[in-house]
Amino acid sequence: MLGCLGVLLGFLALVGPVAVGTTVWGERIWGETAAAWPGGGYGPAATVGAVVPFALAAFIAPLTRMNWGASKVRSLAWAAAALPGLLACQALGTVISGVIRPKRRRDRDAECYGEGGPCWVRVHYPWVWLVGLLVTLAVTALAVTALVRFGPRPGERPVAEPESAT
Repeated sequence: MLGCLGVLLGFLALVGPVAVGTTVWGERIWGETAAAWPGGGYGPAATVGAVVPFALAAFIAPLTRMNWGASKVRSLAWAAAALPGLLACQALGTVISGVIRPKRRRDRDAECYGEGGPCWVRVHYPWVWLVGLLVTLAVTALAVTALVRFGPRPGERPVAEPESAT
């Protein structure tokens, strides 16, 4: 019972800020930037799409270093190191969800179609979701390519400097 409650509270801690942020300021941030950004609504979508892979990497990379069997303290430190990435993912989730228009038409009022509202963005920039998705995929592919090309090779040891004979 306590484990289920912990899972539920953990889920609410992860999703809650995105839901509250979207209703409080997510649409306003998207609406204010979409109208003034270079490229209109596609500019913020491309920017958010370019940042998403790095936010996910900042969240996931420290978690891969955790090893509860070896050291619980060090694992907790790696979990704490993942928190900035989690906050970045939550902020990006808030911005992304701010452009989602309501599914039911009766929830689409004049405010939704006002300049900067999610319906306004979707009417003037119908492919905003595709731009964000394509930029996310392109940046992810470039980052993975760079890691494979310039990262350390598996099983490769750093070459030791020869000692100088004095």
